[in-house]
Amino acid sequence: WEVLRFLLSNLRMWIQEYRFDGFRFDGVTSMLYHHHGIGTGFSGDYNEYFGLHVDEDALCYLMLANHMINFLHPECITIAEDVSGMPALCRPVAEGGGGFDYRLAMAIPDKWIQIIKELKDEDWNMGNIVHTLTNRRYEEKYIAYAESHDQALVGDKTLAFRLMDAEMYTNMSVLSPLTPVIDRGIQLHKMIRLITHALGGESYLNFMGNEFGHPEWLDFPRRGNNESYHYARRQFNLTEDHLLRYRFLNAFDRDMNKLEERFGWLASPPAYVSEKHEANKVIAFERAGLIFIFNFHPYQSYVDYRVVTWHDSLMVIFKYKILLDSDAAEYGGHQRLDHNTEYFSEEYPHNYRPNSVMV
Repeated sequence: WEVLRFLLSNLRMWIQEYRFDGFRFDGVTSMLYHHHGIGTGFSGDYNEYFGLHVDEDALCYLMLANHMINFLHPECITIAEDVSGMPALCRPVAEGGGGFDYRLAMAIPDKWIQIIKELKDEDWNMGNIVHTLTNRRYEEKYIAYAESHDQALVGDKTLAFRLMDAEMYTNMSVLSPLTPVIDRGIQLHKMIRLITHALGGESYLNFMGNEFGHPEWLDFPRRGNNESYHYARRQFNLTEDHLLRYRFLNAFDRDMNKLEERFGWLASPPAYVSEKHEANKVIAFERAGLIFIFNFHPYQSYVDYRVVTWHDSLMVIFKYKILLDSDAAEYGGHQRLDHNTEYFSEEYPHNYRPNSVMV
């Protein structure tokens, strides 16, 4: 009882004294189970979540904490760092849930690291990528992110650095040749972030500087670096130098978020994935009235490619235009698509849907 009261009063202090409006609960998986998630895999079977191995005291605390936070500050957001997929953890306490607003989709950044480290471009599995991005509890909100803050800390690598490595120090100037490594890295960096943003959850998280591929790690003063402040920084000035390619990544991230603000796909129902073609390396899905098409093939482009449309009406023709193109020149692309082209849906069955559009 004393421990519970101490923890709850601690939360109340941060809200009332410091006006905190959000909490991220770390290590929730370790709290929820007596085995702390050690040496345990979670497949989604309900027997893994309900039984004597669940720490009921910890679960009760989390429910009380969320109930109290919501009572003291109804607009306060709580986030659970949980990899187990405990059912109803992000449903209201009144429904018997854990009361959290969001759960971190921690499998997504791990998947991108695994793919980039272990697989050749031509070996990327579209079905596996889609499964990782969509594998979440129905009507429980998730925070999607392509890379975590841990990857920006000393000893690890960000997505940009894993994709482009040492060439980031020599070939990110527009005055230097666009090497295959830099070209591939910039294009994949944009595509990975957009597909994670649009397909991976109900909110999106980015660690500062990663949106434009910050070239350095983050390291705070400590004995191991002679108390140096040199890497305790984020170089946002890199995006302002028009001779550097970082501005392309920053511009794409800006317009990606502006497009979401306009159409609100994060607040929309989960996407309908209409295609995950392994040979073509194409993923297509629909969300918030938009059609997203990703070509992950390392060297093959396509013309007159048919994808399904979101509507089932056979009486209405819909017109589509390109709203965001990762290959646009302003994002460091090769400008292979004409943005003035209009595409019209037609009554042509494709992938088990009555209507489709050719792009």
